[in-house]
This record gives sequence, structure tokens and C-alpha cells, in this order.
Amino acid sequence: MYPQAVEHIDDDGRSILHVAIKYRQIHIFDFVEKMEIPTRRLIRKIDNDGNSILHMIGRKPNDQFDEDMRSPALILQEDLLLFERVTKISTIHFTRHFNKKGQTADRLFAENNINHRTEAKEWLKRTFENCSIVAVLISTVAFAAAYTVPGGPNQSTGYPLLLDQPFFVIFALTDVLSLTFTLTSVITFLSILTSSFRLSDFKQSLPQKLMLGITLLILSVSMMMLAFAATVILLIRNKQEWTRIALYSVAFFPVSIFALTTPNEDQ
Repeated sequence: MYPQAVEHIDDDGRSILHVAIKYRQIHIFDFVEKMEIPTRRLIRKIDNDGNSILHMIGRKPNDQFDEDMRSPALILQEDLLLFERVTKISTIHFTRHFNKKGQTADRLFAENNINHRTEAKEWLKRTFENCSIVAVLISTVAFAAAYTVPGGPNQSTGYPLLLDQPFFVIFALTDVLSLTFTLTSVITFLSILTSSFRLSDFKQSLPQKLMLGITLLILSVSMMMLAFAATVILLIRNKQEWTRIALYSVAFFPVSIFALTTPNEDQ
């Protein structure tokens, strides 16, 4: 209704981009960015403290950190990606612009995120420790299952008695995949622990390693569920019909719950 208001400057010398970036109103930033002519002028505005719009990324109010329920590492990653995005639309001059305190935008961002960076580092370490415990337990079970195959071995040949059964192949394959996924996730989590935890690492490297490790851990759990289900089916294949139906349902129940809950957690 009032397009001229986009270029309004408040008493502190801030444009709408200054305020939108500081308070993380990204939908407003997106809207103004599409208005090419005003945007060219607004990205050159400097407030009364000498801050460009790039400086405002490092001036996020502290109460917003307290209200945000997401993990510190993901919040820091979002701010780093926003910094990169605003840098692309800013001119080269303003990426190295000094405010009245003699701070460039990247220095201001680094100084104001020291505590948040420490919190993100500690959160990643706690996540690594918890996930590693689960991964080691899963690998122990998967490794033990490989030597205690369903039906037991043939005493004369040493081969499994149920080797020719189709579900034995499923058991063997899922058990091997569970162990492989688990050990790979442990290696991924160890690479996080040995990281230097530089500020730039929180933009892509650390979050990607974390998501990869958790994904492998989830796959490992799903493979262990399938191995359990295949084992139960192998052991009850000669039982009565109603018994087989009941035990089939119990065997596949964890897999069904996993399939139903995983999409909700991702959202």
C-alpha cells in the first residue's frame, strides 16, 4: 500500500534491511530484495554507528538466542549462511567497511558469537558422546549375532542349518549392513570430535558430518530391526498358522513404528 515506506530511515539511521536482518525477519528481507531499485540504495545505507547491513548479522539480540529452541550448532549455521547471502548482494567496499568501533562485519560477527560458538561446540560433543554409545551397543549386538546364527550350525560341517532358507539371506545381509553402518557412523562422529571447531566449520562441514552420522545410525537401527524380524520368522516357520501371524506382527512392529515416526521427526 505504501511502497515509498521501504526507503524509510529511522532515528538511528537504520533502513528496513538493517532492522529485518538484525531481528531475523527473513521474509521481509526476501520481499525487499526482489525490489531491485530500492535494494541498490538500501544496501549502501550506513546507520549512525557506522554499521552496514552486513554488520547487523553480528548484532542479533541475545534474547532471540534464549527463545530459539533449536540446537546452538544449527542456529549458528543459519547465521553463517545468512552472512554469506548478504555478502553476495553487498558491494566489495562494504564487506570490509569499518564501523565507528573499528570493526569489520566479520570481526563483529565473530566477537559477538564467541559464547554461542562455545555452546555449539559443547552441544556437538554431547551429541557425539550419546550417539557413539548407541552405535557401539548396536555394533556389539550385530557382531554377536553373526556368530549365533538362527538355528545354529551343522555339527559336522559347521555351516548354518538354515543356510538354504530365503530369510537367512535377509538376516545375513541386514546384520552385515547394520554393523557396517554403525562403524561408519562412529568414524564420522570421531571426525567431529577431532575437528578444530573453527567458526567457518559450523557453516557446512560440522552440520553435514553430524547429519551423516545420525543418518547412518538410523539406517543401522533399521537394519538391526529387519535382522531381528528375519530371525523370528526363521525360528517359527513350522509353527501353527495363528502363532506365525502373531509372531510376524511382533517381529515387524519395530520396523513399522520406525517407518511411521521417521518422516515426522524430519519435519
